Amino acid sequence: MSTKISRRRFLLGAGIAAGAVGLPLIKPGDEGASGHEDYFLRISGALKEHVLGRPAIVVDKARLIENVDVIRRHLENRFQFRIVAKSLPSIPLIKEVMDRAETNKLMVFHLPFLTAVAQQIPNADVLMGKPMPMNAVRTFYRLAPSSGFDASKQLQWLVDNPVRMKQYAQLGEELQQSLLINIELDVGLHRGGVKADDELISMLNTIEQSPWLSLSGFMGYEPHIGKVPGDPLTHRDMAMSLYEHYLRTAELHLGRDLRHLTLNGAGSPTYQFYNEGAWPMNELSAGSCLVKPSDFDLDTLQDHQAAAFIATPVIKALPSTDIPGVSGLGQAMALWDPNLQQTFFTYGGYWKANPISPKGLRLNPVYGRSSNQEMLNGSARMNLQQDDFVFLRPTQSESVLLQFGDLLVYEEGSITSSWPVIAQG
Repeated sequence: MSTKISRRRFLLGAGIAAGAVGLPLIKPGDEGASGHEDYFLRISGALKEHVLGRPAIVVDKARLIENVDVIRRHLENRFQFRIVAKSLPSIPLIKEVMDRAETNKLMVFHLPFLTAVAQQIPNADVLMGKPMPMNAVRTFYRLAPSSGFDASKQLQWLVDNPVRMKQYAQLGEELQQSLLINIELDVGLHRGGVKADDELISMLNTIEQSPWLSLSGFMGYEPHIGKVPGDPLTHRDMAMSLYEHYLRTAELHLGRDLRHLTLNGAGSPTYQFYNEGAWPMNELSAGSCLVKPSDFDLDTLQDHQAAAFIATPVIKALPSTDIPGVSGLGQAMALWDPNLQQTFFTYGGYWKANPISPKGLRLNPVYGRSSNQEMLNGSARMNLQQDDFVFLRPTQSESVLLQFGDLLVYEEGSITSSWPVIAQG
C-alpha cells in the first residue's frame, strides 16, 4: 500500500514540476520519427543538390498550382477572382498565380508592393486592400511607373470615411489627377469603413462634386464570420445583408445601377462560404490559401494544401539536452518527455513557424528562442545529423516569406528556379 502511495506522490510531484517548466501535465509518449517522411526527404535531397547552406523558403509549385485550381473550381463562373498580393510577396509568384487563374485582378496593401506591381505588371487591375496615408498616395504619384500602367484606369484607392474622402478630393485637385475610389463598408468586422447611411451619402456626395474622383465600387471584408461565436452562416447572412443595404442605399441616392462596379468581398478563410446562393459581390479575394500557412488550417480550406515551407540546416546535433544554470534539468525534462532527449541547433530561427519534419521536433519550453541559433528537441530515435535540413511550416505567409531572400521553387524533385521577393524600401 505504501509503495502505491509513494508512486502516486511521485507522479503527482513530477506532474506539478512538469507544469512549472511548461511541460505537459500528462507524461507524453515518444512522438519522434527516425527521419523525414518521403515528401520532405525528396525536398531535402533537392536542396542539397542545390548546395543550399542557409535558411530558405521552398515553394512547391505543383501544390501552388493545384491550390489555384481549387479556387477556380469553387468560384466557377459566379465570381471573378482577385489575388491578395500581400500573401504572395514576390512578383514572379504573383505572375504564376495570375497566369494559372487567368486573372489580372490584384489586391495590394503596401506602398512598395504597389510601386512594384505598377512597374512590373503593367496590365494589373489593382484594388487597394486598406486605406493609405495621404503621403503614401503622394509618393506613389511622385514615383509614377514608366511601364504604361495607367493609375487613372487601373488603380482603385480604398476610402473608409468622409474625412479621408475629402482628402482624396483635395489631392486630386492638387495633383490634377483622376482617382478611382472604392468605398470600404463595415459589414461586421468593425475595423473601420462605412457604418451608417449618412456617412455613405456624405462620401458619395464628395465623389459626385469632385471632377477628380470617380466611384469604382465597394469592398466588404468579413473574416469574422467564421470566428465569432455562433453559426457562421448566420453571420455570413448578416454581413451580406449589410452589404446589400449599403449598395442599394448608394443606388437610390445616385439614381443609377452600380452592379457593374467592383463589388469585392471575402478572403481565404471565407471565400468558400459563397459556393451557393446569390450575393451582392461580383468578385472574391484570396491569397494565403494558395500557399496555406498553418493559421489557415480551417474547415473551409480542407481541400487546399500547404505549399510553402522554411528549410534550414542543422548546425549542431547534440545527444542530450542541457539547460544552462540548472544542472540536470534538461535530463529530468527528457525523462518526463522523451521528445526532449536530443538537441538540434538550427541556422536561424524565431520565425512565425512551427517544426513539421522530421515529425516530433519541438521547441524547448525553457531554453528560450533565438533568431540566430534556435534550439529544437527530438526523441532519441530521431536520426538527424549536422548539415541535415529541418522543415518548418509558417503560420502566415505575408511577413514570413519576406525574410529569406529569393523563394526557391521546388518542382518534380528539383529546385528549378528562384523568385525574388518584393523589396520593402
